[in-house]
Amino acid sequence: MAGLIIKPRSRILHGHDWVYASEVLKAFGQPANGDVVSLKDGQDRLLGSAIYNAQSQIIARRFSRQRQDLDLEFFQRRLKQAVEYRERRKVDPRLCRLVWSESDGLPGVIVDRYGDHLVVQTLTMAMDQRKALLTEALQGLLHPKSIIERNDAPIRKAEGLELHTGVLAGEAPAPFEITVDGITFQVDLLQGQKTGFYLDQLPNYTAVAAHAAGRKVLDCFANQGAFALACAKAGASQVQAIEISVECVELVKRNAERNNLKVETYAANVFDLLNDLERQQARYDLIILDPPSFTKNKGKLGDAMRGYKEIHLRALKLLNPDGLLATFCCSHHVSREIFMDVINEAAVDAKKTLRQLATYTQGADHPIITTLPETEYLKGWLFELAPGR
Repeated sequence: MAGLIIKPRSRILHGHDWVYASEVLKAFGQPANGDVVSLKDGQDRLLGSAIYNAQSQIIARRFSRQRQDLDLEFFQRRLKQAVEYRERRKVDPRLCRLVWSESDGLPGVIVDRYGDHLVVQTLTMAMDQRKALLTEALQGLLHPKSIIERNDAPIRKAEGLELHTGVLAGEAPAPFEITVDGITFQVDLLQGQKTGFYLDQLPNYTAVAAHAAGRKVLDCFANQGAFALACAKAGASQVQAIEISVECVELVKRNAERNNLKVETYAANVFDLLNDLERQQARYDLIILDPPSFTKNKGKLGDAMRGYKEIHLRALKLLNPDGLLATFCCSHHVSREIFMDVINEAAVDAKKTLRQLATYTQGADHPIITTLPETEYLKGWLFELAPGR
């Protein structure tokens, strides 16, 4: 087996599973992109097996601490372990993320389940080259009616992979309905956002909505309206949703009609509309900020922080004296500490004092590995304005 000798003090020697090109002392055996390689330290001790791609900044991703090939038995075993983990965590087995990349020992593989249908992403070259094995293992374990490929994520370009969408097995389903805590949504697995729905937020929709009864609610970056609809169902006095995508606004309207819930919608840029609402002296009891990631790389972190600060500053100015702010960040480049710092900066500029009421993270079907901070990307809080300050 070809392999890499890793430099001392590299992150993989401290529990991480990624190797950057700058951390390689030398390669041996002439590995090709997509190959399985062995990783060794300077004393010729085995660190494990990894997938290799010299086109990527992350030149190797470890998937086992033993010698291991990516054969059918490997995929069958890892998939079975992933399913059993979610069963132990009491995750809805019919609506969840079944595989979360490195967290399930399958770097670059994402598998989401929507009832009888699976949606797959292969975001690393080695896994993309082995889609047929992955598909065979999924069919044997779960017997789905269809397996959809949503390999349209721009991150694939960093691996030298093309973007495309299609069907790996079965027939593509027409848009169909799913139910989340009593609320029905229509999903389109081939054309919808992400793989069809934001599964990572499933527990948070209900958790935030538990504070909505009797309150006037503003849901920013509403997408399909999951937070807005959950708040309306929980007894909010009024719910408004902002989303820049006209298509998503129409989807929010249809989902509201489908569930006999009332949600007012705005097809607008959130930053601009929050400014307009401030000039109109609008006030809310609960504001929800769940924007898409403002940065896909560390190089644009500064711009992202300015964006996060701006939306928090504008939202805080719209809150009533005892108002609540539920806020989320889905970029793994933004740590909890950095995110909290920018929220506090916005609060200082807005002359507001915040009390922390709750902390949010991704659902249990998106497990977090303690030595891989990248596996924890979704972070959030619920704040209350402190009165009389």
